[in-house]
Amino acid sequence: MPEEDLVELKFRLYDGTDIGPFQYSPAFTVAMLKERIVTDWPKDKKIAPKAASDIKLISAGKILENTKTVGQCKAPFGEVATGVITMHVVVQPSIAKAKTEKKVDQEPKKGVCSCSIM
Repeated sequence: MPEEDLVELKFRLYDGTDIGPFQYSPAFTVAMLKERIVTDWPKDKKIAPKAASDIKLISAGKILENTKTVGQCKAPFGEVATGVITMHVVVQPSIAKAKTEKKVDQEPKKGVCSCSIM
């Protein structure tokens, strides 16, 4: 594939650091990008996705669907001939994990009675 057809993307993390830039074919899907982000995630971050499903990608203020291609996502930037497109990465814990943690927090606390009978 000619290099001029490739789209250059970088991914901005929650703390302002970036992964990339890397060049992708316009046929790459958002799901494939998420897999790459999980693989390349910096090891020194406190918050890290465990799977691609823990990530949301935002470009031009819109959450990107997994089935969309890079070519479809760069549409608002069609007039920009060259340059790196920045996509923002949001990490969300899986729903099952969030529900489990919530249940633990809602359990009644067992305390010691401090009553005195005189």
